[in-house]
Amino acid sequence: MKNILKTEEAAMFLLSIFIFHKLDFSWWWFPVLIFTPDLSMIGYLINPKIGAWCYNIAHHKGLALMIYVLGIILPNPYLQLSGIILFGHSSMDRILGYGLKYNDRFNNTHLGVIGKSK
Repeated sequence: MKNILKTEEAAMFLLSIFIFHKLDFSWWWFPVLIFTPDLSMIGYLINPKIGAWCYNIAHHKGLALMIYVLGIILPNPYLQLSGIILFGHSSMDRILGYGLKYNDRFNNTHLGVIGKSK
């Protein structure tokens, strides 16, 4: 089952690259911005509950798609870029096994426990 999920996430990551390619931005913006959603982990400096909330908002694919669609409706290429980066990053994280976080600790995700505490 995990291989199927990883394959689906890989397809979504490739889709994000394809859609990014259709935007009018230089190619180097994608690798530069792809890790920016991880800045949401700063919330863990306060406590695990706020950290999980911040992380989950920044890694929610529904929010990413809403931002992208809003960018199409408005038409705002920066919103489209933001949505694609969030979507692609979330897919990349899930390929690597990093899921949405539970409130107790960073290692506890909806895809299972990650890291050394496994």
